[in-house]
Amino acid sequence: MMKPFLVALQFLTRLPVFLKTQPNEKQIGNSLLYYPLVGLLIGLLLLSLGWLLNHTQPLVTAALLVASWVLLTGALHLDGLADSSDAWVGGMGDREKTLAIMKDPNCGPSGVVALILILLLKFVALYGLIIANEWITILLTCMLARTLIPLLFLTTPYVRSDGLGSPFATHQPRRLSIIVVAATPLLILLLTDRVYLWLVIAAVMAFLLLRALMIKRLGGTTGDTAGALIEITETIVLLAAVLILDPTNNLL
Repeated sequence: MMKPFLVALQFLTRLPVFLKTQPNEKQIGNSLLYYPLVGLLIGLLLLSLGWLLNHTQPLVTAALLVASWVLLTGALHLDGLADSSDAWVGGMGDREKTLAIMKDPNCGPSGVVALILILLLKFVALYGLIIANEWITILLTCMLARTLIPLLFLTTPYVRSDGLGSPFATHQPRRLSIIVVAATPLLILLLTDRVYLWLVIAAVMAFLLLRALMIKRLGGTTGDTAGALIEITETIVLLAAVLILDPTNNLL
């Protein structure tokens, strides 16, 4: 049971993880069960950094949190976002062209713009949450975004037979994945205030929208679009938190 968790930790973060042997495809597939737990760990590390920066100016704290977030995850999901953005614009509605561009390691102007916008929006949202003292939202954001990945592989065909995500799609434990996907938001709602239900709703809406776009253009998902799903969902949930949880907005 420990090996799949370490595989998930190694894949989703840049924390030092040493595996004595290479994981087999079944262990890679089982690692999806631990994505919400890795999200929890990422959130806890970011909260710890926020606590250490407690007396720092909020703007500086927000900037350091964004930078740490990127470094902690190795910009893996940002790479998927950039590739997906380039492919969506350059593919001009054509499935095969979109998939071909997505494999190009070079980052085009659309990818650069997407990266700038997503990091800017995260920075602004984090600044607002720090001012509102809504630190738990960072934790919930990391968990919710990574819970969507096993859900994505459960509900969406993987379109590359030789892609990075192929072992995940082929060897995913479906029944246990359903339990994990259902249990994570349920635990969040049981252990936090009911107002955080809005964050769960924001994550679900982001998933439904992005999955629909994937199905329409590609007929399924790829590793890059899965990474883009994490980045965009994190940003949407953070922005939703600022709009809903900040008492100065008076939205609720």
